[in-house]
Amino acid sequence: MADSDGLGEAAIAAASPPAPVPGLSPPLGWRERLRAGLAGIGASLWFVAGLGLLYALRVPLRLCDNLAAVTVFLNSLTPRFYVALTGTSSLISGLIFIFEWWYFHKHGTSFIEQVSVSHLRPLMGGTESSISEPGSPSNNRESETSRQNLSECKVWRNPLNLFRGAEYRRYTWVTGKEPLTYYDMNLSAQDHQTFFTCDTDFLRPSDTVMQKAWRERNPPARIKAAYQALELNNDCATAYVLLAEEEATTIVDAERLFKQALKAGETIYKRSQQCQHQSPQHEAQLRRDTNVLVYIKRRLAMCARKLGRIREAVKIMRDLMKECPPLTMLNIHENLLESLLELQAYADVQAVLAKYDDISLPKSAAICYTAALLKTRTVSDKFSPETASRRGLSTAEINAVEAIHRAVEFNPHVPKYLLEMKSLILPPEHILKRGDSEAIAYAFFHLQHWKRIEGALNLLQCTWEGTFRMIPYPLEKGHLFYPYPSCTETADRELLPPFHHVSVYPKKEIPFFIHFTAGLCSSTAMIAFLTHQFPEIMGVFAKADYVKAGILTFT
Repeated sequence: MADSDGLGEAAIAAASPPAPVPGLSPPLGWRERLRAGLAGIGASLWFVAGLGLLYALRVPLRLCDNLAAVTVFLNSLTPRFYVALTGTSSLISGLIFIFEWWYFHKHGTSFIEQVSVSHLRPLMGGTESSISEPGSPSNNRESETSRQNLSECKVWRNPLNLFRGAEYRRYTWVTGKEPLTYYDMNLSAQDHQTFFTCDTDFLRPSDTVMQKAWRERNPPARIKAAYQALELNNDCATAYVLLAEEEATTIVDAERLFKQALKAGETIYKRSQQCQHQSPQHEAQLRRDTNVLVYIKRRLAMCARKLGRIREAVKIMRDLMKECPPLTMLNIHENLLESLLELQAYADVQAVLAKYDDISLPKSAAICYTAALLKTRTVSDKFSPETASRRGLSTAEINAVEAIHRAVEFNPHVPKYLLEMKSLILPPEHILKRGDSEAIAYAFFHLQHWKRIEGALNLLQCTWEGTFRMIPYPLEKGHLFYPYPSCTETADRELLPPFHHVSVYPKKEIPFFIHFTAGLCSSTAMIAFLTHQFPEIMGVFAKADYVKAGILTFT
């Protein structure tokens, strides 16, 4: 499943050796220094040998005669040739510049640079990994970094994911845009197979049909399979779940189907409890039926929350957290936090945070920003930047600002959505912690809670950018958390729809080759214009420069 086995910052730190200080590296051994020196000397020798060979063969190859022939040919060219040449060069360099710019905005890197590093560098012997031995410190640092990136860039199930039929599909009907990507839906299919299937499905024909349904890509085919399963067994809870998720077009219809699923799921769960000790297969079946029951109750709570029965939703969530404490990986507490904020039960919100905002538990934007919201609430109504600059910040204001800085360091994409500097879209079914997808999912549901507290967004607007002064190099060293992972942009582009402009942090500098192609296009266009306006003068300059270059090279 996509959102299991999470580790908190302290747990990861305890299980791994201390990270090396950025910028400092242990001295290389004599073998590495020797190989690096020989590589540099070898490249210089090849260059000198090439020049010497060219000079030695200047007479047999009749380079001077060929140069004179080329000069005669250039003298015979008309100015129109130079106009066509410079114009074509400007057009080609302009097309390269446009492609580079498009590729950079789509993939976040330069195409020329990527091709050079991937294909040309190995041919030129520039790979640094070839000098690292299996037990070397550099290899250990790379493996440690890769383990950290793997942990940081794991995709999680969105605790507040919407209903496909009642919400995502209605959005598609209205706008004609698909809010979910294939990658996101494929992860959901894997989650459903993990939650709703087990090795004993062949014992029940309806479960066999549903096992195929969860693997089906086509939504109408999945819905048709769910009806086939209900024909075989009217108490097939997972069939009702699929219909509630994908066929129901309103939340009311989805809740009705989930209630039918709950009735069938409780019946099956009681049967599994009676047989759980008979064999390992029956134990696996009980775990599956437990997962189904928990999923149904959670979605019923979300239906109640969307239909305005918030206290009922809170009760269902609290009961679930008591009955199934091992399933904290489902992050039901984040659903509870959002519902309690809607009730403005801030004391209860603080109690939930006291339990889950722990150093040994994985963090999330919901945890960090809700903690910041509660501390902001105590001072935001009287906060004024002018007054604070004159008298300084009080202790409560300092605590609120520090909480905002902590939240922004964890996920720097959220403030732009809360301050409505960037447009929101429907959140995906999976999120990447500390990424743009998590920021969208948080702001989509929690923006109203920030607006409800007077002055909260004003305090956020005045202080959130101060976080970046504390962490000038976020990819190398963090303040309260691990360094910001560099893989978030790639994963978010897979999770978020193509019509959304993915937020990137830290801001990437424009690659050298984009500057180069832009300058090349501009300079050749200028030369083409001057050649067209002053053909005789530019022709004389071109011939004179070519002759001078030939004389300096070969005489």
